[in-house]
Amino acid sequence: MKITFLGTGTSHGVPPIDCMMTGYAKCPKGVCRKALTDPRHSRTRTSVLLEKGGRTLIADVSADFRQQALRTGIRRIDAVALSHGHIDHFGGLPDIRSYTDAAEEPMEVYGSGETLSTVRQAFPYMFEARVGSGKGVPRLKMIELAEPRDIAGFRVTPVPVEHGMLKECLGLRIDDIGYVPDVKRMSPQSEELLKGLDVLILNCLRDGREHPTHMLLSQSMELSRRLSPKRCYFIHMTHDIDYEVDGKHLDSWMEFSYDGLIVDV
Repeated sequence: MKITFLGTGTSHGVPPIDCMMTGYAKCPKGVCRKALTDPRHSRTRTSVLLEKGGRTLIADVSADFRQQALRTGIRRIDAVALSHGHIDHFGGLPDIRSYTDAAEEPMEVYGSGETLSTVRQAFPYMFEARVGSGKGVPRLKMIELAEPRDIAGFRVTPVPVEHGMLKECLGLRIDDIGYVPDVKRMSPQSEELLKGLDVLILNCLRDGREHPTHMLLSQSMELSRRLSPKRCYFIHMTHDIDYEVDGKHLDSWMEFSYDGLIVDV
């Protein structure tokens, strides 16, 4: 399996606009200035592409999906799995139309019932009855992901996690890849679903200041050690995370992901 990290940033991205507005003077570690010359520090919103046996699955369709698709050269998408109903994780769905225009069947989009309802409310025009070809909008088949199932040649298991006020936020176990981009807490039962992984992709918002809905670096490292995957890649990072500075504190099997990183499993 090949994993391509399409985007590795938070809802603000890196550099965030508000940091740019101050001339980067208040950037906590100077990461935003580094991003101007080092692409590893420039982070679009979180999304991951998985490829196996000629088939592809997108985990989250970020608000920067068009840019990510062009940069990566994505020619085919067989299905989409959404982790939760926050716009930075599904805001790129309108651009899926480029992949559904020529397809015979609608694109299958999987997520919790809460997530699918949020998507419908956010983009009602995509689900209204249409006359004609309807090529201005994607053709989507929304399917609730409530139990393990085969999706586009991948075995996908929903993993309930706690993230803010959401009732149905999910991590995803995709074969032996764990994808948990937004999480504050995880039950012992959910942790069991993420044991024995080849790769864990885990939320790591920032270091230092506590956050009410996301794990910090120390918390992400602690959870990763409990789950004990063969490799761990941290994702969904703000400009408080510096690859060079904070990378020195990681265990040997942990890394910070970056946009465009490709991992072969």
